[in-house]
Order: sequence, then structure tokens, then C-alpha cells
Amino acid sequence: MGSSLNSGTLFPIDNLPEGLLYHPDFLNEGEEADLVRVFRELPFQAFDFHGYTARRRVLEFGLEYDFTTRKATPTQNLPAFLSPVRERAAQFAGISAAALVEGMVTEYSPGAPIGWHRDAPQFGTIIGISLAGTARMRFKPYKAEGKPVALTLERRSIYLMRGPARWKFQHSIPAVKELRYSITFRTLRSKEKNTEAA
Repeated sequence: MGSSLNSGTLFPIDNLPEGLLYHPDFLNEGEEADLVRVFRELPFQAFDFHGYTARRRVLEFGLEYDFTTRKATPTQNLPAFLSPVRERAAQFAGISAAALVEGMVTEYSPGAPIGWHRDAPQFGTIIGISLAGTARMRFKPYKAEGKPVALTLERRSIYLMRGPARWKFQHSIPAVKELRYSITFRTLRSKEKNTEAA
């Protein structure tokens, strides 16, 4: 992982929720290619949401969340190929790598969407990294009036959600047009100093 980040490159985007940060060139092309090669060999599993099988497939590390029991339980350890990315994602967020207790790799086949939602309340800060394809991430107020706004997640980019963006907004991704992978890291909400009211 050769890219470097500094505070001048971590910026909020105009008209998007407070607490959302985005950087367009977190990975370089070689790093992306190496990770995608690994992802193509992973044993992804269908994503089951309350009995509905989504078109995206996932693989969780550290913790896995069960939507039936609404609990996060330990699962397989974070693999070596994600460790350097986790270290840099933690740097991006200004937290320790150990605080990123969950890692998830998701495969989106063409046409796969994510509906409007907030991430499970057990988790706090959310970090996402895009690979192989782009996507539009939309935000709208949670249980409040307001028009949706959108951010294009470019290949090799990273975003972070905390504060109002995490708790006062919901987000979705319309059906992607091409194969896309994402890496998501999450902290535990109980470990954070400021856990804004859900």
C-alpha cells in the first residue's frame, strides 16, 4: 500500500451530510488489481436479509451480523491481504487499526443494488473502499423530510461515515452497471467517544 494521506486530502463534499469524508485515490491501480485478483477466488456467500436473498454476495471477517438475532458475533479472523488496507483506513479515520473490528468484502454483480438503510446500530464509524467499478451512493434524512443527495464512489476511492452522516441519514446504492467490489470496515459503537443518538 503505497499511497499517502494527509489532512488536506480528507474533505467533506458540499451538499452532503456532515460527518461524511471522501478521498478519490486511496488505492493505486496496482493495489486495486492485486486485491481484485484475490477477491475473484474468495468463497463469497449469498447475502440473506430477513429471508430475502440479495443480488450481492459477501464475506465477513472479525464479526458477522445476524439480521435475525440482531447480534454481531465473532467469525473468521481478518485475512492478511486486508491488513495493510485496514491500517491505512484507520489512518484515514484517525483511529487505531484495532478499533476496526469488522471487515467485509462485497461482490456486486451488474444490476445489484442496496436499498435504503442505516447500518446495524451495534456498529459506529463506517469506512468503505470501492474497487473494479463505480457506484452512486445516495443519502436522505432518516425519519425526516429532505431530498436525496448523491456521491459518486469512484474506483479506488474511500469514504467514511460518522456523526450525522452515520446516524441522522440513511443511504442506498442504485443497481450497479458493472462488476464492483467493496471493502467495508466498521468500529463498535460502544467503543466510540461520541455515539450520537440513533
